[in-house]
Amino acid sequence: MNYEFSTRTDPGLARENNEDSVTYDEPTRLAILADGMGGYNAGEIASGMATTFIKSELGRWLTQAGRHANSKEVRRAMEICVDNANRSIFNAANSNPQYSGMGTTLVVGVFQDGRLLLGHIGDSRCYRQRGAELVQITKDHSLLQEQIDAGLITPEQAAVSTNKNLVTRALGVEDAVLLEVNEHRVEAGDIYLMCSDGLSDMVDDEGIARILTSDAPLDEKALQLVDAANANGGRDNISVLLAQSDSGTKKKGLISRLLGK
Repeated sequence: MNYEFSTRTDPGLARENNEDSVTYDEPTRLAILADGMGGYNAGEIASGMATTFIKSELGRWLTQAGRHANSKEVRRAMEICVDNANRSIFNAANSNPQYSGMGTTLVVGVFQDGRLLLGHIGDSRCYRQRGAELVQITKDHSLLQEQIDAGLITPEQAAVSTNKNLVTRALGVEDAVLLEVNEHRVEAGDIYLMCSDGLSDMVDDEGIARILTSDAPLDEKALQLVDAANANGGRDNISVLLAQSDSGTKKKGLISRLLGK
């Protein structure tokens, strides 16, 4: 399975600075997105530390382990790297008063041929577009989600709640944090969208799906998602990371024809 990646980040229309951080490492098929929180520029410090640290440490492990590491090994490596990143951010926050209380959400994915190992903390999300169906494959660690799970409010009420952005889990806020990791089967043609809440709060699922199912190139889809969030108000920083799978059969077919096979 081949993968194409594209990222886009934008401060939005209401904020001067951008506390989101997004990156990927194509050789190891590692994708990371973080949405920072905290006063001054502490949020962007936390998110930047998270993506930089995890890309370096987990990327190095994946390079050494190769693409054939089993799910249990990859999961454990993700947990260790995220734990180390958490402690680094927590220690920085506690040793520098300016960064006190800083933290960040996190979505981290490792794509391995026909599977995705996906970890997340907080309310940044990952969606999967498969054919005409868009599915959110992460579950927010937020007060609203807990209220939905308890039957106190409906998803429709949550969509218009004033209590958005109250996360129940974040990287760097405490000396330990639990990374939720799930494995997903990947099919050729799938598009995976990681995003900060600056997108998901501004663009509904129908609008996201409309862009992801268009014929536009992947880079153009990333730009269109950001533009849609800004068109609807752009009240927060907006970051998207797109990963599209491809079985590679078309390329193989072309090579075979050139070789007369």
